[in-house]
Amino acid sequence: MNPEYAAYTQADADFYDSPRHGAGKSTEGPELFAAARAAAPEGWRTEWRGDWLSFSPQGLRLPAQGWKIHISAAADNAERVLDRVVAHCVERRLPLKFVPGPRLLLLRNAKYADRAGSGKFITVYPHSEEQFPAVADALVDLLAGEHGPYVLSDLRLGDGPVYVRYGAFARRFCLDAEGRTVPAVADPDGTLVPDLRGPSFRVPAWVTPPPFLAQHLAARTGADALPYTVEGALHFSNGGGVYRARDPHTGRRVVLKEGRPHAGLAADGADAVQRLDRERAALEQLAGLDCVPELLGSFTVEGHRFLALEYVAGTTLNTVLARRFPLSRATATAAELAEHAAWARDMHARVADAVRAVHERGLVISDLHLSNIMVSEDGTRVVLLDFEAASPAVERRRQIVANPSFVAPPGRRGTDIDTYALACLRLALLTPLTVLFSIDRAKARHLVREITRIFPVTADELAPALTEILRDPDPDPDPDLAPDAGARPVRPVRSGGPAAARPDAPDVPEPADWPRSRDSMVRALTAACTPDREDRCFPGDIAQFLTPVGGQSFGYGAAGVLHALHETGAAPCPQATEWLLDRAKEPVSGTPIGFYDGLAGIAWTLHRLGHRAQGLALARLIAREPLDGRSADLHGGHAGLALALDDLSRATDGAEAAALRTAAERCTELAAHTVRNASPTRRTGLLHGASGPALLFVRRYETTGDAAYLDLAATALRQDLDRCRTGTDGALLVLDGKRTLPYLGGGSAGIAMVLDDFLAHRDDPELRAAREQIEPGLRSAFYIQPGLFRGAAGLLLQLARTSCGDPAERQRTRERHARLLGLHSVPYAGGLAFPGEQMMRRSMDLATGTAGCLLALGAAFGDRPASLPFLPPLPRPTDRPQPGAVPQ
Repeated sequence: MNPEYAAYTQADADFYDSPRHGAGKSTEGPELFAAARAAAPEGWRTEWRGDWLSFSPQGLRLPAQGWKIHISAAADNAERVLDRVVAHCVERRLPLKFVPGPRLLLLRNAKYADRAGSGKFITVYPHSEEQFPAVADALVDLLAGEHGPYVLSDLRLGDGPVYVRYGAFARRFCLDAEGRTVPAVADPDGTLVPDLRGPSFRVPAWVTPPPFLAQHLAARTGADALPYTVEGALHFSNGGGVYRARDPHTGRRVVLKEGRPHAGLAADGADAVQRLDRERAALEQLAGLDCVPELLGSFTVEGHRFLALEYVAGTTLNTVLARRFPLSRATATAAELAEHAAWARDMHARVADAVRAVHERGLVISDLHLSNIMVSEDGTRVVLLDFEAASPAVERRRQIVANPSFVAPPGRRGTDIDTYALACLRLALLTPLTVLFSIDRAKARHLVREITRIFPVTADELAPALTEILRDPDPDPDPDLAPDAGARPVRPVRSGGPAAARPDAPDVPEPADWPRSRDSMVRALTAACTPDREDRCFPGDIAQFLTPVGGQSFGYGAAGVLHALHETGAAPCPQATEWLLDRAKEPVSGTPIGFYDGLAGIAWTLHRLGHRAQGLALARLIAREPLDGRSADLHGGHAGLALALDDLSRATDGAEAAALRTAAERCTELAAHTVRNASPTRRTGLLHGASGPALLFVRRYETTGDAAYLDLAATALRQDLDRCRTGTDGALLVLDGKRTLPYLGGGSAGIAMVLDDFLAHRDDPELRAAREQIEPGLRSAFYIQPGLFRGAAGLLLQLARTSCGDPAERQRTRERHARLLGLHSVPYAGGLAFPGEQMMRRSMDLATGTAGCLLALGAAFGDRPASLPFLPPLPRPTDRPQPGAVPQ
C-alpha cells in the first residue's frame, strides 16, 4: 500500500480528492480553525496553496530561499498555538502558512502520513537570514511549554514545538537523480538543485548554520542509548519504526517497536505512544498463547515508547500468497488450482483458530490483515502481529486502524470487526481484490462467482464469508470517526450509494462487449465530469493535486480523457473541452511543460481535437522555455517534448514551424546526450526510462532515414533491458527494487512496445530474443490493478498492438485480460468504471482509471484500433522507403 493515497480518500466516498475538499475550503464551517475562518487582516492577502492557507503582507518580497521555521502542535493545543502565532506574525509582518483545520492536521500526523512533512502545522518565513535568529528565538519564547510531534526533517530549538530547516521559499523546481520534478533551491552558482525534504535534518553543503544554532545541533547528539543493539529496520511509519535487534547480554534476537509522542495518530486521536501502551496491555493479557509474540519488555527513551517482542521466524502471509499464487502465471494446471484451494482452506482455518483464541481471552484484534499474520516456514504455525488497535471485547469499540482490504463497514463493533476481516481473508487467499469492498461491498458476489469458476471451491463453501461481508451492521452512531488514514475514508462507504450501480447489474456490459462497453464507460465519465471545479474536470489520481495543471494533464487530467474519447470514436464531451481550453489560456507559474504531466500533452491534445490555434499557442510557450536540465524521458522530459513539438510543427509554417522544429531538434539532441552518457540512477521503462527516448529515435529515423537514430534507439533499449531480470516462469521483467514489473508504464510491456517498433525497421537477434522473452510476462491470468500504466489494461493494449507470438494465444489472452478488467470494475452512475491506483477509489483518468481502460479496450476490440500518442497501430504505412526495414 502506498500511504500517500490514504489522505485522499477522506473527502469523497467515490473518488480520490484533495483532503481540503473534505475539511472545508471556504471561510465558513466547523472544519476550520477560527484563524482560517476570519477575514484577512488589513493590508494582508490570503491564499490557498494545496492544503495550506497562507497569510502574506501586501507588498512584501521574500528571498527565494533561506531558513524557515516550522511549528508543530497536537489536537488539544493547535487552536491556541495558531492564534498566538498568527497574532505574533501579523504584528511583525511575518508571512506564514498553516494547516487550516483539525481534520487536516490529524491527517498530516496520522500513522501513514508522509514522515518528511509530518508535524508541520505552521510555517513562518523570516524576511532575511539576518532576521532569522531573532524571529526564531521570539517564537521559542512565545511557545514555551507547548507540545507537538517532532518534525523529523528539521532541527528542534530547545524542548518546545519550534523547528527550523534551510529550504525554498519560492516555488522553483528541478529534476532529482531519478528524473522526478521536485522543489528546488539554488546553489552558489545559481544552479537549481533538489530541496531535500526527507525524514532527517540536512543542510545543503554550501550553507553554514548561524552560530545560534550550534547549541541545538549539539543537543541532537545527546540521545540516550537503547538497551538493545539495533541490526536493521523492518518498517517505518509516521508513528515510529520497527527494528530487528539483539539483546547484548543474551544474544537473543528481538523486534523493537517504537512509538513517537503526538505522532502516528489513529482516528480516535490516540498517538503512537498510546497505541503501543494498548499493545503492551493486550500482549500481557494474551501471554502464553502460541499464536501471539511474547512480550519481552517495555521502556522509554527521550519520550519515545519501545516494546521489545519475540522475534518470530517466518514470512508474512501476504508474501507467502504472492509467491505461491497460481494465477500469477499464464497457465495453471487443475492440480495446481486444487492444491492452492486446499492450502487457502487450511490457512484460513489456522488463522480463524488463532483469532478465536484471542477472543476467548476477551480481546478484539481490530486490525487483522495479510501483512499482520506471520507464517512459519513449514506452514504449521501462524502468529498474529500488531495489537496496537486491540481493545476489550466487552467494550465493543469501533475500528480506528485498518488495512484498506480488510476495513470493516461502519457500524461493525467489537469481535464483529475481526469476523468481517476473517470473511475477507477467505476470499483474499483465492482472489486478493477485497480492497474493492471499500468502494462497494456488493462486489463480493462477483469475486465469489469468479473464484468458483476458476478454483475447485463451491459457492456453499464461500457462502458464510459472503453473507458476513454483505451483512448490514447496525447504523454507525459516530460516522465521522473513521479508522486511521491508512485505512478508509472519513465519509463511510455504504453498500452502493445512489450514484453507484450494482457490480453485477444486467445493464452494465462486460468490458469485451464493444461498443456497448465503450458507451457505458462514456456514461460513467460524463456523470463524473465536474466542469464547475477549478482544479480538475474529471476525478482521477492524486497526481492531479501535485502540480498546477495536474487536473488538465494528459496522464491524469482532462487532456487524457478527451484523447481516449476521441481515439475510440466515443461521443465527445464539449463541457470538458471548453474547461480545458479556458484553463490553457494563461498557464500559471510552476506549470510543468512535459507531455504526460504538463503543457506539451495539453497542446498536442487540443490541436488533435481541432483547436489548432490554442494548441500552437501553448507550443510557442513551450519552445521559449529553457530546455536544458530536464530528464530525457517520455513522461515529462525531452522525448515527449520532442515528439509533441515535432508533430505540432507540421501543422504550421514559416517562422513558427521553424521555431518548433528547432526546439524539437534541441530536445532530441539532449535526449541523445543522456542516452550516450547513461546515469546509473536512471529509472526504467516507457514513461520514465530509456525506452521513451528510444521511441523518439525510432520516429526520427522514420522521418529522416538517418540510421544513426536506430543505433541510438538500440543503445537506449539495451539500457532498459539491462535493468530486467528473468522471473520464475522465465519471463523477462523490469527489476524495481525487490519487485519485478510487467506493466506498460514502468515495466517490460512498455519496453516490448518500443522493441516492436524498432524491430519493424532493423532485425537485431539479441533484441528480438529479448522481445520474445518478455512475452510470457504479459500473459498472466491475474494482475492486481486494472490501470493503463500499472495494471491489466496496459497489457491488453500491448497485446492488441503486437504481432509477437501465436495469434490464437494472443486472442485468448486479450479475452482473459478483458474478463479480469470486468472483475476489477466498480461501476458508477449506471456506467462501467474502474478503480484507480491502490484501488481505494474510482478514477476516470488515462494513466490509472476508466479512460485508460477505455483506450485499451478500444485497441483490443474497436473497429479502428485506439492507440497512445506516437505509438500508432502496427504495421504502419510510410510515405518514403525505410532503410533497413524488415519486410512485412
